[in-house]
Amino acid sequence: MRKLAIISLCCLLAISCKKIFPSAPADEDILDGPLEGLTTEQKSQFLAGDVAFNDEVFTAETGLGPYFVATSCGSCHAGDGKGHPFTTLTRFGQLDSNGNTWLLHGGPQLQNRALPGHTPEQVPAGAPFSRFTPPANTGLGFLAALTDEQILANADRADSDGDGISGVPNYITPPAYFEPKWFHVAKNGKYIGRFGKKAAAIDLLQQTVNAYNQDMGITSEYSKDEPAIYNSTNEQPDNVPDPEVSTATLNNVVFYLRTLKVPVQRNANDVDVIAGKNLFIETGCGKCHTPQWTTQVSDVASLSNKTFYPYTDLLMHDMGPGLDDGYTEGIAKTSEWKTPALWGLGLSMNSQGGQYYLMHDGRAHTIHDAISLHGGEAEQIKNKYLQLSEADKNKLTKFLESL
Repeated sequence: MRKLAIISLCCLLAISCKKIFPSAPADEDILDGPLEGLTTEQKSQFLAGDVAFNDEVFTAETGLGPYFVATSCGSCHAGDGKGHPFTTLTRFGQLDSNGNTWLLHGGPQLQNRALPGHTPEQVPAGAPFSRFTPPANTGLGFLAALTDEQILANADRADSDGDGISGVPNYITPPAYFEPKWFHVAKNGKYIGRFGKKAAAIDLLQQTVNAYNQDMGITSEYSKDEPAIYNSTNEQPDNVPDPEVSTATLNNVVFYLRTLKVPVQRNANDVDVIAGKNLFIETGCGKCHTPQWTTQVSDVASLSNKTFYPYTDLLMHDMGPGLDDGYTEGIAKTSEWKTPALWGLGLSMNSQGGQYYLMHDGRAHTIHDAISLHGGEAEQIKNKYLQLSEADKNKLTKFLESL
């Protein structure tokens, strides 16, 4: 009898717990989480990177600033998703391929916040600038694993096929610590950029080092100067010993970014989603937003020989005067932008406060608005979209929101 009572009590507690504690979200409804197939050691490093990225909040005592934009990595990428207006960055100082001429005035990034006793930075008068909304982190390791040869296969600078699309790579001068992999191909001492709105970072280490330093004012062995110090002769850097973040932590964060899972498409078998995908291809959207890639050999087995669907060609495209802010990076023109990956688009509102902030600076609040802002090389494709019936536009949107 006593045993039966204990069993009944356990069952009651189990049922109660289900009612008290919500179930975990479905894998398709979140962007964060590791790739399948990681080893025990890799899972441990992923977790260490996850903690550094999402849980560590910097303070004055741990090296924050003195000039900064954010206090943690995760504050700009909630749930590894897109940023919103509060976390949008301002980049300034370069108007052509000759490089940034405002480095001694705080370029290339505005630090609009500062610790007490320091003056937040302002964009210098006359400096070209643009605003960049933080992108989602999802699936970055797959994009990093593509070879330069694969990316260049889609480049068509002279538009030799006459389709109006002439994607080009953005070649970047590497930082001193850059170590090219077997698939990186140098051109005049520069390498293809893959990450950032203007593809100004060659690999995820460069992206991470820059984010720590330019976003949070955190020094590392790879970036030893405090940001914006050159903007004033009166203000001094903080008193925290450099480097303020260890190389081990940097490597953990890079591994975390490399091994985040890809988004899981939702409602892939819905008839409207299927019809929307067909319309996406028929209108020509897939000419820049390349649907499918396959990686080659990687040092991480979970990234090797995998087919994935990011909907980007990683190339720069002239988007016309409407999206030309007069600012650039690398050798890109001011009107050229890297094709953003579309996977995870339907989950963007989860990290953007319940509404969309799309395009490079968040100016578009609906998918329709984002497509309508396309110009330049995308002008003809945009017009094909605008000529669709409302029903077909809704199907295309439903497809994009399924990604």
